[in-house]
Amino acid sequence: MPHAALPELLHVADLKVSVAPAIEVTASRRVIGIAGGEVRGARLNGVVLPGGADFQVIRPDGVIALTARYVIRVDSGALIYVENSGLRHGSPDVMERLRRGESVDPSLVYFRTAPRFETSAPEYEWLTRHIFVGTAARLPDSVAISFYQLL
Repeated sequence: MPHAALPELLHVADLKVSVAPAIEVTASRRVIGIAGGEVRGARLNGVVLPGGADFQVIRPDGVIALTARYVIRVDSGALIYVENSGLRHGSPDVMERLRRGESVDPSLVYFRTAPRFETSAPEYEWLTRHIFVGTAARLPDSVAISFYQLL
């Protein structure tokens, strides 16, 4: 039986997103406001607008299931809505250090996402026609994300 080609990854952009302190709604639900950020890459450059948020559920197994929703304004002025869902987990002590806002070596934490994009800008329509993945790191007051297009 013939197989399709193995997928390749094409780097799209790196984001550094400033975040507000977590709002601990319950023991298993947090909301973290997005204060803004920067987007830089070969295919996408601009800013993350303030006003988005990261909605998190802490599962009984310690895995954090998250969905962040925010808007990027690219340098041309076009707007791109992002809904970025993912999973983050590590050992209990590492995750507790992250929760307290401490610096943690990103290699100790699994943090992967699957962003989806919406835009009415024709020059960025390609974002709505492909699958993307992200690798991320939680820093004390920000999140660093790299987006890759799955070819």
